[in-house]
Amino acid sequence: MRITLALLALLTPAAALAQAGAGSSEPSAEEDRGRKGVEIVGHVLKPTPLDWTQERMDSLALPAGFAMNVFAKDLQNARMMRVADDGTVYLTRRAQGDVMMLRDTDGDGIADKRQVVAQKEGMHGIEIAGDAVYLMTVNELYRATRMDDGTLGELELVADGFPEAGQHPNRMVVMGPDGRLYISVGSTCNACGETDKENATIVSMNPDGSDRRIFASGLRNTIGYGFEPTTGAAYGFDHGIDWLGDNEQHEEFNRLMDGERYGWPYVYALSRFNPQDTPPDSSFSEYAAGSVEPIGLHTPHSAPMQLAFDNRRALPAQYQGDAFIALRGSWNRQPPSGYEVLRVDFETGRPVGMEPFLTGFLMEDEESPTGWGHMGRLAGLAQGPDGAMYLSDDDNGIIYRISYEGPGAMERPTPQFTNADAEELNLGLVEQNGG
Repeated sequence: MRITLALLALLTPAAALAQAGAGSSEPSAEEDRGRKGVEIVGHVLKPTPLDWTQERMDSLALPAGFAMNVFAKDLQNARMMRVADDGTVYLTRRAQGDVMMLRDTDGDGIADKRQVVAQKEGMHGIEIAGDAVYLMTVNELYRATRMDDGTLGELELVADGFPEAGQHPNRMVVMGPDGRLYISVGSTCNACGETDKENATIVSMNPDGSDRRIFASGLRNTIGYGFEPTTGAAYGFDHGIDWLGDNEQHEEFNRLMDGERYGWPYVYALSRFNPQDTPPDSSFSEYAAGSVEPIGLHTPHSAPMQLAFDNRRALPAQYQGDAFIALRGSWNRQPPSGYEVLRVDFETGRPVGMEPFLTGFLMEDEESPTGWGHMGRLAGLAQGPDGAMYLSDDDNGIIYRISYEGPGAMERPTPQFTNADAEELNLGLVEQNGG
């Protein structure tokens, strides 16, 4: 199901609310402060983990012309990835606290060489810029030189003192087109007033760690973000607040801008107010007026992870420059959501729509106590120099390789399960009002 997406970054909260519908359910700040008896219904529903099988992989659905194979398996906690210009894949494994190098030396699309090339407790974020590899743990950023054989030199501390992680320890690092590093620092909690100003932000700094400052704030947990290749504009998917209900809070797709705040923990979506928390120094309306609205919304609790733009221009024309996001999948929604790869369609450098790209990891399972099963939970997504995309599953310890082979390269069936209820909640925002 495809939804249309229009930019709202230039709308004021009042205009956005007007577009959302006059006489909507949005209360005034005073009414919200005085509300009692708010009923919120949520579910703990964890689909049963299912082992990888060829039959299950064959049931996954991709657009016509795309093919998929297992690039590497038995990787344990396979998390974030980057691919070097020579095609070498680098994978972080948070539980093992290391970085693994994987190489396909015979060109058959399967890794035949693997080697641990760096170790540090809590290793998660990774970026490659030339011969420099940046690696992020919970509290530190390191840099290593990439050698001719693909191995990494000694880890050099670039920056430390990042705040403690709490609920969201999954730091990420991305190099911007301005030559600065952008580091995602998640919130310590589901929704709360943070005591460290760097929590729930994206922090920016020079590659040597100097001029460290907050780039964007009010972001609960933005692991998947990047820079559109033609305009250089930053975009990211933020994880929504839990326990506002099965259909609240939607995952937010944001146009990330320097110095802006994005609403968490008090305001979400189109200036909706979080009934669990109250701004300490302002009304809800005032807080909303100082926060930027998302430009797109996706199914609640689907858990967006690593995001990859098509920077290589090697895909078919209709996919060039698009963004692809690994959706890890819900554990607290009925019915479950996520467990797929989402595509955000960009045209002339601007997002215009979003739709599922790879589906079928979530399936009905009669043997499961919940009635649902999933063949893995998706985490990392990165593009190689030939346009192929690499997708990691840290439950089954697998990296998939997705490539375009031409029309009809792989005839795939309709997924066993299509989450119609979830698809109805893949909301595009209202039409742009000016700007």
